[in-house]
Amino acid sequence: MASAASVFLLNVTGQIESAEFPEFDELYCKYCFVYGHDWAPTSGVEEGISQIASKNRNIKQEIVWNFPIEITFKSTNPYGWPQIVISVYGPDTFGNDVVRGYGAVHLPFTPGRHKKTIPLFVPESSSKLQKFTSWFTGRRPEFTDPKVVAQGDGREVTRVRSQGFLTLSFNVVTKDLKKLGYSNSPSEPPNPLMMSRP
Repeated sequence: MASAASVFLLNVTGQIESAEFPEFDELYCKYCFVYGHDWAPTSGVEEGISQIASKNRNIKQEIVWNFPIEITFKSTNPYGWPQIVISVYGPDTFGNDVVRGYGAVHLPFTPGRHKKTIPLFVPESSSKLQKFTSWFTGRRPEFTDPKVVAQGDGREVTRVRSQGFLTLSFNVVTKDLKKLGYSNSPSEPPNPLMMSRP
């Protein structure tokens, strides 16, 4: 007799496809995952850094990376569902690498192919003097740990400005969610992790 599942698995493959930054060029991106205490990666890469890419010559002038991501998680609880955090960097007028955008999105809940476009933002200086000083010294405001983007603590006191969009694609496979009593079927009610036990 087969033993009952004690964990469920979430496998995600895909890529960081492209970004739209009208004002900037020659950018690269970094990614990492943020997840709850009940989650653990079992295979794949938890963080990475892409190549530097330049704008293409089509009308949209996208910056295309097509940078692959692949990871598998195990968990007993959907609380703390993983998020991917993206940081985009590029040179300023003095040649210093500065942050051009941060963004985060939860990995999709339902199996299948998904495409997400996320808005990016950058931290702002709190005064005009600090803004001038940061421009002059080449040290722009940035988070010491990009994972703060996926958390709520302290975000309400952070001044930010929208800047650019990034597109990701995901292929999602889940295993044993139903055996643990969770349902993530796209044809069911809006809450994808609704309990399905009788």
